[in-house]
Amino acid sequence: MNAREQSLPRLVNGSIPGHLVSQTLPAVIGVAAIMSIGIVDAYFIGQLGSAPLAAISFIFPVAVASTSLGVGVMVGINSVVARALGEGDPAKAARRANFGIVFATLVGMLMGLSLWLAIDPIFTAMNAPAELMPLIRAYMTPYACGFPLSLAIMGFNGVLRGQGEAKRTSTVSIAYAAANCALNPILVTGTPGMLGGFAGFGIAGSAYATVIGWGLGVLVAMLLLRGTSLPLNLALLKDCNLIEQARAITRVGLPAAFSNAINPLGLSILTALVALEGKAAVAGFGAAGRLQSFVIVPLLGLSGAIGAIVGQNWGAGRYDRAREAALYAAGFCVIWGLGVALAMAAFGERFAQAFTNDRAVVAQFALYLKIAAWGYAGFGLLIVGNGIMNAVDRAGLALMQSVARVFLVMLPVALLLQPGMGSAAIYAAELAANLFGAVSALVLVRHIFLKPQPAWAAR
Repeated sequence: MNAREQSLPRLVNGSIPGHLVSQTLPAVIGVAAIMSIGIVDAYFIGQLGSAPLAAISFIFPVAVASTSLGVGVMVGINSVVARALGEGDPAKAARRANFGIVFATLVGMLMGLSLWLAIDPIFTAMNAPAELMPLIRAYMTPYACGFPLSLAIMGFNGVLRGQGEAKRTSTVSIAYAAANCALNPILVTGTPGMLGGFAGFGIAGSAYATVIGWGLGVLVAMLLLRGTSLPLNLALLKDCNLIEQARAITRVGLPAAFSNAINPLGLSILTALVALEGKAAVAGFGAAGRLQSFVIVPLLGLSGAIGAIVGQNWGAGRYDRAREAALYAAGFCVIWGLGVALAMAAFGERFAQAFTNDRAVVAQFALYLKIAAWGYAGFGLLIVGNGIMNAVDRAGLALMQSVARVFLVMLPVALLLQPGMGSAAIYAAELAANLFGAVSALVLVRHIFLKPQPAWAAR
């Protein structure tokens, strides 16, 4: 290995399959930890009754949309840090890393304030019944106030991911998910007979648990970043061209944020349409969505891991290695997605009974899985394709794809079929959108790799 190769970041050398495994497995663990938050929340809130479960079903897509905007910021930081390292410019990477953490936190403050101010308009637009609004407000108020902590974590994780530090990123996720899981039963349902018979805060307790978990995650991330080549050093900001750094991050992060948010926005609209079919349909749709979020964890982990691998190799001009990573990732998406779909379609009712004994809710839960699960492979190709496009500074293409998926496929199919098919039309619309996402991702990524640009053009 020559001096140039020794100076490059580790993802630019070595086995691509090995890097995919080493980056994806920790990411899978981290994403599973994050997704467990939704499962745990749904379980303990479900103990409070069908009304709180329906309320959290309305809240879930809004929370996902908010987090997705934050993920876009993380993706932008990941992309610029990875490419700067691939170019062999650690000083630029350090400046962008530190600016990115501060930038993410400020964005979180703005988003948290916006969420708090828009609670009633958002959920009224989603057709949330008036009797559920007090429950929704009880959850969303502390959630919105603590949201800047979530974005701070995104900033730290973007820096860690850009360096290929998947294990450290996973540790951060595990830390705040563990705190949420431990605190949920205490803060939601209370401790009768213990600690003086604490009664719990009901649905608001779940939000408190989430916010406290975020706070712990920030502390863990700060400690872990100290052991990397890009530690937190805010003094570097005085040497930064702040406008240049913001432009570099937002050029990827802004389209990525909207691209990530459009998918849950579509889910929010679908939830509003499902609400027309009754509370059982909403509860079943929401609970099944939580389970779906968990079983696609490997796909989400892969979509997060692919960015650092492709980004570093693209920055170094090693396009053949970037292509190889894309091919392996696509193959895994197809195999995993179809395998999981078989299990979900076959055992949907058994999974539903873990959440509720309400027969109407169980029926909707199972119906959703029988239809929508066949789109898991397509969804995997979609999000991995988005990860690749963001990594090579083509976030605009990913945004166009997401807009078309939701507004040209998902919503028209749902509106066209719902009068005759009821809730099944909503689930079929999600399937159609994921199949479109798969085909469009394959076409766009192939186009990018057919015409790679020199490393300097992707900065």
